[in-house]
Amino acid sequence: MTVITAPVLPPMRFRISRHRQLAWWGSGLACLLSLLGLVLCWLNPAIGVPLRPGLDFTGGTQIQLERQCEPGSCTAITAPRIQERLASLQLPDDEDGTPPPRLEAVVVQVLDQGKSLVLRLPALAPVQVAAVLTDMEGLVGPLAPTGTAVNTIGPTLGAQLLQNSVVSLVVSFAAIALYIAFRYDRLFAFLALLCLAHDVLITCGVFAWLGLLRGVEVDSLFAVALITVAGYSVTDTVVVFDRIREQKTALNAYPIAEQVDVAVDATLTRSLYTSLTTLLPLLGLIFFGGSSLFWFAVALTIGIAVGSWSSIGVAPTLLPVLSRR
Repeated sequence: MTVITAPVLPPMRFRISRHRQLAWWGSGLACLLSLLGLVLCWLNPAIGVPLRPGLDFTGGTQIQLERQCEPGSCTAITAPRIQERLASLQLPDDEDGTPPPRLEAVVVQVLDQGKSLVLRLPALAPVQVAAVLTDMEGLVGPLAPTGTAVNTIGPTLGAQLLQNSVVSLVVSFAAIALYIAFRYDRLFAFLALLCLAHDVLITCGVFAWLGLLRGVEVDSLFAVALITVAGYSVTDTVVVFDRIREQKTALNAYPIAEQVDVAVDATLTRSLYTSLTTLLPLLGLIFFGGSSLFWFAVALTIGIAVGSWSSIGVAPTLLPVLSRR
């Protein structure tokens, strides 16, 4: 008589199923705070949408100034002081006699220890831009001619950029959903899409709070970051699910929770190393990439970190619970 014994479980360094309650509470709290930030942005009269839109989407004029001084030796200047000065500035009429816009809701960033300034204003005519430059030179001192840049985006182009960004996000998410639904069974596909929504929601929630507390705006690069985060999130989750599916026959005698623990433990080192090697260049962009790519790198860093967590602590821990139902 032949006795068939179940395979012995490999030794595991980490059992995620033992910490699933903590993982669910952490992710649930992060999602609730993210939703709260999005709602508060929407209810804020100065914003009116879930995320504070940048110049790319609203249209307007952006002026970047560089002062003729070394970082750290520039005379102290603050964003509120510049905003107060601009609010009292009397702009000339446009060439066609159009009254000038009011500069009461100007976004000001002080960068490089006061050496660089970024002003986001309503759409201005050339004569009005010249008046702003003259007034700023009187306030912050001499300006470097080569460090002055003026960019203007009309409201029509801004609306088109916003529409195209939303369409690209919807199309990319729909394509990912169709592929996952076709490639895996319904439960695996549902959990992969749940993790995608989890990662995108928390990334947007962080920027909603940054928009409320720090005036951080989102632009077309933020939409690119969300698409990248979505792809990374699904890829990381699929790796764990593939491992579970591969060992399902060999470990069929054990509960699904044990199979999940084995799969997560086997892919944990790979997931951590992949995330770390992805985050290292992003940290380089944050610290050395300059102001133009700073928030893009921050969005990617948050999304990839959250995506790594959801592929380890959210989707695998929910699989045993939903599979029993």
